[in-house]
Amino acid sequence: MASAAEQLASNLNFSTFAKAEDLKKRLWFTLAALLVYRLGTHIPLPGLNPEAYAQAFRGQAGGILGLFNMFSGGAVERMAIFALGIMPYISASIIVQLMTSVVPALENLKKEGEQGRKIINQYTRYATVLLGALQAYGISVGLESGNGLVVDPGIFFRISTVITLLGGTMFLMWLGEQITSRGIGNGISLIIFAGIAAGLPSALAGTLELGRTGALSTTLILAVIVIAIAVIAIIVFVERAQRRLLIQYPKRQVGNRMFQGDTSHLPLKLNTSGVIPAIFASSLLLLPATIAGFANTTNLPSWATSIVAALGHGQPLYMLLYALLIAFFAFFYTAIVFNPKDTADNLKKHGGFIPGIRPGERTAEYIDYVLTRITVIGALYLVFVCILPEILVSQTGIPLALGGTSLLIVVSVTLDTVAQIQGHLIAQQYEGLIKKSKLRGGKRGR
Repeated sequence: MASAAEQLASNLNFSTFAKAEDLKKRLWFTLAALLVYRLGTHIPLPGLNPEAYAQAFRGQAGGILGLFNMFSGGAVERMAIFALGIMPYISASIIVQLMTSVVPALENLKKEGEQGRKIINQYTRYATVLLGALQAYGISVGLESGNGLVVDPGIFFRISTVITLLGGTMFLMWLGEQITSRGIGNGISLIIFAGIAAGLPSALAGTLELGRTGALSTTLILAVIVIAIAVIAIIVFVERAQRRLLIQYPKRQVGNRMFQGDTSHLPLKLNTSGVIPAIFASSLLLLPATIAGFANTTNLPSWATSIVAALGHGQPLYMLLYALLIAFFAFFYTAIVFNPKDTADNLKKHGGFIPGIRPGERTAEYIDYVLTRITVIGALYLVFVCILPEILVSQTGIPLALGGTSLLIVVSVTLDTVAQIQGHLIAQQYEGLIKKSKLRGGKRGR
């Protein structure tokens, strides 16, 4: 079956895509949905003073607001109706995922298959509403505390802000689900991808303008482009890399027939944790700078000012803590999303085993041993990809369009989207082969 799929994938070409009417409809739907999202990032929140807010944001762009602005496609910078973006849903998903490893009731739901996943998804939506409402209320209070940011402060502004921002998040969550079901899949990831990619043209144009005016040398810009291409190649290689454990199934007898034992593989991704460690590490390290930015820096004690300065972008302490936090969250999140004991129990239940390893507890220990070793490589890879842009910015002063986190997201989502498109094309080819075989069978019957 795998060889047939590989052969079909190798035969995919432009003519196959031209005949894929269903895929073209899904692509057009996805593009239309992303266009709606981009339009929403330009609709401002009612009741704000745009000039005063733009000036205030420029002072906070280096903190956590800059990170959220990147994920929201510039909506935070404009304080648009989609300013919260999809981040409350992502945070709620991570929280619920963590709770499934701690709360026995949620862990049992996770094991119930499709029905259990539907209930967990419903809990995730409830958590999204709660987190979104709290964040939206915090934003409304923060805006009112600013000097002249709100035209008419008061309870009406707070209520309208909470309803607008929470409604924007819930709409994006629904839009992502529609892209997943009616588009080409990965709806939430594509929304984040569209937000990050939207800032690329202006950032690239700004870099080229610096080169034209002589602020940056052409050689330096070309060197950074070459480094970026090399990093993208490394990301593609590692994100597709797997450690495959050989799984064997014993011979079985059905009636009077003896069926030969089958073999398969248990794929373990080199980077099981994905981009989550980089997001967590960035958010934690940017919190001190954000808090200091909102506070009155003249009233801060000297030790607090020193800490904030040491945790600035490009500082040695910042990069050291950034690397340590990424490595920690890589191991922590991998332990949450992959349970070797459950995998070993499922293999034992279906009669599968790893050659030379006893089923059950010994299999779980072996899987955990292999997973720990490859997670070390995955953590080092994440640290390299995220720290390299920081070093380039601090040493050269060139404004990079993509940081390590955003680069990981863009490349990973691109790979997943290409795989989804290939999957639709392969499914269409299978349908075509089945129709041809039916037609041939009908002609022979005549």
